[in-house]
Amino acid sequence: MRLATFVDPLKGNDARFGILCGENIVDVAAAADALHRAVPATSVKSALTTGAHTLAALQELVAAAERAKLVRPIDGWLKFLPPIPDPSKFFCVGKNNKKHREELAANKMLTEVPNEPTGFIKLISTMSGDGDEVARPAGIVKLDYEPELCYVVGKRAHGVKKAEAMDYISGFTLMNDVSAREIQQREVASGSRFWTAKNMPGFAPVGPYILTMDEVPDTEKLWVTCEVNGKPRLRSNTGDYLYKIADVLEHFSRYVVFEPGDLIAMGAPSGVAVGQPNADELYLRPGDDMVIAFEGLMRLRTKIVAPK
Repeated sequence: MRLATFVDPLKGNDARFGILCGENIVDVAAAADALHRAVPATSVKSALTTGAHTLAALQELVAAAERAKLVRPIDGWLKFLPPIPDPSKFFCVGKNNKKHREELAANKMLTEVPNEPTGFIKLISTMSGDGDEVARPAGIVKLDYEPELCYVVGKRAHGVKKAEAMDYISGFTLMNDVSAREIQQREVASGSRFWTAKNMPGFAPVGPYILTMDEVPDTEKLWVTCEVNGKPRLRSNTGDYLYKIADVLEHFSRYVVFEPGDLIAMGAPSGVAVGQPNADELYLRPGDDMVIAFEGLMRLRTKIVAPK
């Protein structure tokens, strides 16, 4: 299933929970009300964190809604919000691609070669949705893109063993770890981790929806792409991650507790702007229209604008 949080202009500005079916969407609460049924889940987060019976009930509701013609074509009318706007943690794996490590090292943004998974936190308040405008902050000229695979934790995870890790993952989506490289370089030089460079307003586009794990045969064989103004910038495979989600969850859950609905982004691919010989031409500027994607599955659009 493809689960979304969206705004329906015909019903006000409140966030609504929907399930996509083809080019249509089912408003879960509205469909349940029209069919005189109980609402199986009121949000993407509750749908993905309350068990298989909830997903089964949602599938049944969607089928009934389709039969009753209680679906609406998407057709650009709705606004997708971050699918899970309230995770307790937005955890990001760092330096998880060999070629990207080389890109960072060449630009003095990697002072050591990790021998285990590393990570940092994205602030929840930095999340933005599909089609949102993200301002390039004043004084920032090296604004970069990092399209990433992002997993959803389905149940409380602490002390997870690698062999059982996938039992704790309930879905996946796209995430763009927008980064101010000149700030990142200064933070590394000062001995601190990527903090300010990764946590400016809007620097975590997510979505546009979450796919349940049964939507693809293997999330470690997805092609991730980025286009800016319609021109290809990178294409990388999720199989290139040095550490897979099972490695990451086992490593960090030894001490960190992941709660249901938490997000784990798996790290930047190779091919980002900072690693290219013409990087100054590739960094994002106001007016740029950026689209990251999983080929054949989903696209996430972000518009870069000047600060207001």
